Amino acid sequence: MDLGMIGLGRMGANMAERLRRGGHRVIGFDPKDGRYQPATAAAIEHAPSLKALTDQLPPPRAVWLMVPAGETVDQTIEALLHWLMPGDVIIDGGNSNYKDSQRRAAELAERHIDYVDCGTSGGVWGLEAGYSLMLGGDEAVLDRLRPLFCSLAPAADRGWGRVGPHGAGHFAKMIHNGIEYGLMQAYAEGFSLLEHKAEFAFDLKQIADIWRQGSVVRSWLLDLTAAALGDNPRLDGIAAYVDDSGEGRWAVSEAVELNVAAPVITLALLTRLSSRDPSSFSDKLLAALRQQFGGHEVRQERRKE
Repeated sequence: MDLGMIGLGRMGANMAERLRRGGHRVIGFDPKDGRYQPATAAAIEHAPSLKALTDQLPPPRAVWLMVPAGETVDQTIEALLHWLMPGDVIIDGGNSNYKDSQRRAAELAERHIDYVDCGTSGGVWGLEAGYSLMLGGDEAVLDRLRPLFCSLAPAADRGWGRVGPHGAGHFAKMIHNGIEYGLMQAYAEGFSLLEHKAEFAFDLKQIADIWRQGSVVRSWLLDLTAAALGDNPRLDGIAAYVDDSGEGRWAVSEAVELNVAAPVITLALLTRLSSRDPSSFSDKLLAALRQQFGGHEVRQERRKE
């Protein structure tokens, strides 16, 4: 099956390569020059423009977007509309907000262009292990695209599926990432406790490796924890700054809107936010208040030379 892939950063290029290995023809375009990954650059046909990409695809065309969520998706779709025709389909495999996906599906339907929101998980490991795909859209459209999903998933019969109508795929991925926040935070806190128990001088990688076999807390995230600790046991050179790409915020917002308690996901998100403030005003005020009511000592901030 022929496919246009827009967005050839590391994940997009890896997905294109996995599709190529599955027997599909992939034509890639990336608006940012130089983002093609060396491992796959020779294997993917490259189009110099969106028009060139669509011209090389037989109708009905299938175009897969792997671009940043938000305005970039809207701008890419708007540009594609100059070249797409009724019956073509756009698949958004990025981390878009599900409400945006519902809007885009409705707008494209007016032009008789199909839309699929595909929550995609697997990261840089998906090339070899396969990707988890949560799909939202019309059943008939997804059935036509089935060969693509079978090639990208870990196996043709597992790791992917239609989870509901337009928007459902990205909603499921949003919740997936919220759960991921909580799991990562639990591992981080647990290993921090082990690291601070100096009298036992724990080998953190050893413990991670023990837990990976037979333990109820074993997981792929624990495998990655062991790998990270093996590469850099003291995590030297890594700043205590944790970014987020939006899904955790959206998940917390949905929890409030749906009146569903989600304290672990919420606290994991807030902890990430707190990591970005190396000079927290709120923490300084807490120290000042303890001094005011109890006369507790306040540590002086070191001045940079």
